[in-house]
Amino acid sequence: TSLTLAVLVTELFDKLTLNKILIIAPKKVAEATWQEEVEKWDEFKCLRISTVLGTAKERIQALQKEAEVYVINRENVVWLCQHYKYKLPFDMLVLDESTSFKDSKSKRWKALRKVRTCFKKIVLLTGTPRPNSLMDLWAQVYLLDGGKRLGRTITEYRNNYFIPDKCNGAVVYSYKLRNERAEQEIYNLISDICISLKSEDYKNLPDRLPPVVVPVKLESTAMKHYKELERECVTEIANSEISALSAAAVSNKLLQLAN
Repeated sequence: TSLTLAVLVTELFDKLTLNKILIIAPKKVAEATWQEEVEKWDEFKCLRISTVLGTAKERIQALQKEAEVYVINRENVVWLCQHYKYKLPFDMLVLDESTSFKDSKSKRWKALRKVRTCFKKIVLLTGTPRPNSLMDLWAQVYLLDGGKRLGRTITEYRNNYFIPDKCNGAVVYSYKLRNERAEQEIYNLISDICISLKSEDYKNLPDRLPPVVVPVKLESTAMKHYKELERECVTEIANSEISALSAAAVSNKLLQLAN
C-alpha cells in the first residue's frame, strides 16, 4: 500500500502525469486501510482521498469531491461504470486484491474490461495471484495488457498451456498444465510487467531472541481488585462494576486490569 502511494505521489506531483486515481478494494480495505496509510506518512499527507461508499447519493457526492484519489469497493464497480456510461474520468487504476477479478465471467470483470483503455496506468496488487491454479492469472493479466501476453481469450490461454484433468465424458471439471515447461513459459511472458517475491528472496532475519521477562508488582489496591476478580468473577472499580461471565472473559479482564 505504501509503495503504491509513493508511486501516486511521484506521478501526481513530480512528473505531473496524473490527475485522478481510482482505487478498487474490498469493502473493509476501502473503508479505512488506504486512508490510514496516508495518515501514517508525512510524504503522503498531500493526497486527498475521497471514499466512495454508502448509498448511491453518498457515492455520487464522494465522486464530486475535489481529490486526487477515489477509493471504492469492488461490489460497486458495475455501478461506477454505468454511472459514467463506461467513460471513466480517472488516469490510473489500482486494483487492491486483484484476485477479486480472476473470474472473467463475473460482471465486475466484464465492466472493467470495457473501461480499461480509459486509464493511462493500471496496477494490480495481491499476495495470492493464483489461489487455485495458474488459470487464475489470465483474467488479471488481461486487465493489464489486453491479452497481449497470455492470449486474447481464456480459451486461447487454456489451449496453449493446459490440458483437461478431471473429466466426466465431454464435461471438464479442471485443467492441469500441459507439461513441466508450461509454468515457466507463463512466468516468462509476464515477467516484464509482474513482480513476485518468495520468502527466501527477502527473509534474512536473525533467529528469534528469547523473551525478556520484566516482573511488575501491582500496588495493593490494584492487586486487591485483581484477586477479587479472579476469585469472584466480579469487582468494583471507581463505582463501576466489572464482571465476567466465563473463564475466557475472566482471563481477558485480568489482562486488561493488569495493563
